[in-house]
Amino acid sequence: MPHLRFAHADMTTRRSFLATAALAVAAPAINRGRFRLFAGGATDYSARAIGLVQRSTVIDMLSPLTLNFPVMEKWLTVPGAFTARDFEEFKASGINALHIAVGVGGNDAYQQSYRYLSMHNSFVTMHDQWFARVTTAADFDRIKQSGRVGIVLGLQNSEHFRKLDDVDEFFKLGQRVSQLTYNARNMIGNGSTERRDEGLSDYGVSVVERMNKVGMAVDVSHCGDRTSLDAFEVSKAPVLITHSNARALASGHPRTKPDEVFQAAGKAGSVVGITGVRMFVKGSEPTTIEDLLNHFDHVSKLIGPEHLGVGSDIDLHGYDKMPPDEYARLKASYKGVYGFREKIDIEGVDHPKRMFDLTEGLIRRKYTDAQIEGILGGNFKRVFAQIWGS
Repeated sequence: MPHLRFAHADMTTRRSFLATAALAVAAPAINRGRFRLFAGGATDYSARAIGLVQRSTVIDMLSPLTLNFPVMEKWLTVPGAFTARDFEEFKASGINALHIAVGVGGNDAYQQSYRYLSMHNSFVTMHDQWFARVTTAADFDRIKQSGRVGIVLGLQNSEHFRKLDDVDEFFKLGQRVSQLTYNARNMIGNGSTERRDEGLSDYGVSVVERMNKVGMAVDVSHCGDRTSLDAFEVSKAPVLITHSNARALASGHPRTKPDEVFQAAGKAGSVVGITGVRMFVKGSEPTTIEDLLNHFDHVSKLIGPEHLGVGSDIDLHGYDKMPPDEYARLKASYKGVYGFREKIDIEGVDHPKRMFDLTEGLIRRKYTDAQIEGILGGNFKRVFAQIWGS
């Protein structure tokens, strides 16, 4: 998810703890071994959780800079619009790299995609004291050590690949991840909400092969089941599921994945990014962080925690804090099978420090420190080394 709408173009179809604690702790310890992060925050976190986030390379494999699209337009096009104060939230979040892909498509998909990626390239160049583009797996740790935030350029559709050479062109532009389809059918394959899914087309097979050749990651998060399985069968590199959940726990929602797809991901050595979008987590209320954690447990039991990651599918603040008109427009742009409820986000993981809450949850679920470090980003970093090279 998200769809992107710009004012100028319609894109409708979004080491140790002690060494760094002084920067992160905004109030004294209120319980033994627990600390409060962020001035004015009401939640305290364990020293273990804080330490895990701070020593991990934390990668969110779906998180645009903002879901407030008019603000995004200004940040990307107006010099000086993005300030040091804006960056403070990104830095304090504990997230070291963001995959900023949005959904694009339609007759002008090539132009939309070129503009979106070009503007992010320009944004990173103009704000290189704060951000850096990620193009190799080694960049993740290098950027973290520099104190900046990494930007992974990707798109949630591949309709901009009008011909195979477009894959090479967009790779040169910096794109490192491409979702084969959004929710609908394109020349490559079928999306998750299409009535039928015949899998990859012949052209789709060729696109996957070309992506493998240049070193661009194949993502099937929004793809239909047959298209997803075909991609795993065809690809010589691990195919990513950057942001999706277990259908077995989400009342059969079409945007989630059946166990068969997760098993293919495990066999391929891939990684599954779990998302906190409410209707992809549970089909009824209440829907809580514990329900979200159930998805981590489900996939872990199927294929192991080494295949787990995070793809929040929100910005730092979540969908429910979007401007009302943008929020309504976003909901209206999807088919009814998406099943939007009053809220899209899940309380407790709908704010800038959500990685700390998620880490506390993983601790409650008895994951080891090494497993949590993998989930927070180490697993995606490992698989990117296979796809992109180190």
